[in-house]
Amino acid sequence: MVVDQQPASPDAADRALRALADATRRDILVRTLAGPESVSALARRYPMSFAAVQKHVAVLEGAGLVTKRRRGREQLVEGDPAALRRASEVLDAIEAVWRARMDRFGAALDDDEEA
Repeated sequence: MVVDQQPASPDAADRALRALADATRRDILVRTLAGPESVSALARRYPMSFAAVQKHVAVLEGAGLVTKRRRGREQLVEGDPAALRRASEVLDAIEAVWRARMDRFGAALDDDEEA
């Protein structure tokens, strides 16, 4: 298996963050990172229709956070740790910008107190 080491594109990052904004999708991702689960097994875990769970899986798949493969009549869903890592890197970069801004703000306050 080849792992893409490229940073997430802005569009890919947007799709991933949008997908992760929903609690059900985050839960599906966590479950499928632990191991493949069928869509029907996932659907039994949530108080919603099978079609609604399929839509959640489709959003995750569109964001590249999970992959689906067929095993007989089942659709197995598996989380992609590399895609989640890329989304995490985007958030880390945003955090670094804000930390640098806060450091500069703190330094400016220190300068004001010394003056």
